[in-house]
Amino acid sequence: MATWSQINMQNANSPIMEQLLFFHDNTMIILIMITCLISWIMMKMIFNKKINRYMMENQMIEMIWTIIPALILILIALPSLKILYMMDEIKSPSITIKAIGHQWYWSYEYSDFKNIEFESYMKPTNEIEKNEFRLLETDNRIVLPMNNQIRILVTATDVLHSWTIPSLGVKIDAIPGRLNQGLMFINRPGIMYGQCSEICGANHSFMPITMESVTTKQFIKWLKNN
Repeated sequence: MATWSQINMQNANSPIMEQLLFFHDNTMIILIMITCLISWIMMKMIFNKKINRYMMENQMIEMIWTIIPALILILIALPSLKILYMMDEIKSPSITIKAIGHQWYWSYEYSDFKNIEFESYMKPTNEIEKNEFRLLETDNRIVLPMNNQIRILVTATDVLHSWTIPSLGVKIDAIPGRLNQGLMFINRPGIMYGQCSEICGANHSFMPITMESVTTKQFIKWLKNN
C-alpha cells in the first residue's frame, strides 16, 4: 500500500526545472501574502461599523492600490521571462536524439553516432519487476549521458502527442509534419519517468516515457553494445 511519503513528484534533475520550482515557490509566497492581506481587509470591513458618509474619493488610496499591484506583476513577470528564454536557448548541443510519437507508443533515433533506432512500449503488468512502476515502465529505455547539452527533436506520425518528463522541466508537442526541439541538461544519474501529455486517443495514458541517465563512460559502452 502506498504511503504519503511515496505520493510525490520526482526531484528536479535539471537547471531549468530547479528554476521553475524556485519561481513557483516565490510566486506562491506572493499569492499567499496577497490572500492574507485581502482576507484581513474584508474581515475588517465586515465587522467594522464605522462609516463616513462624506468620503466620496481618496486619491492617495487609489494611487497605492494601482502602483503596488503593478510592481507585484513586474516582480513576477521578470523571472518568468528569464525562464522562458532559458528554455528556448540551445547552445552547441553535444548529442541530438529524435522522439517520434505513434498511436500509442514512442520510437527513438540516435543518429549522431550510428544509426540506433528502437521502439518503446509500456511494459505489461505481468512483466513488471520488483523496483519498477506500473504504467510508467517501458521495455526500451532512453539512455542519455549526464552533464551534457542534449537536444531532442520531437514529431509525430499520426495525431498530436506531447513528450513530457516533469523532473527535467521538458514538455514538447509532437505534431505530424513538424519538428519541435528542446534542450535537456541532466544533473545526476538516475531514472526519470514521463508520459504523453496530450489527449491523443483511446490509449493516451498507456504511452509512458522512461529515461535513464548515466555517466559518459557508461553511455559510450551502451552505444557500443547497440
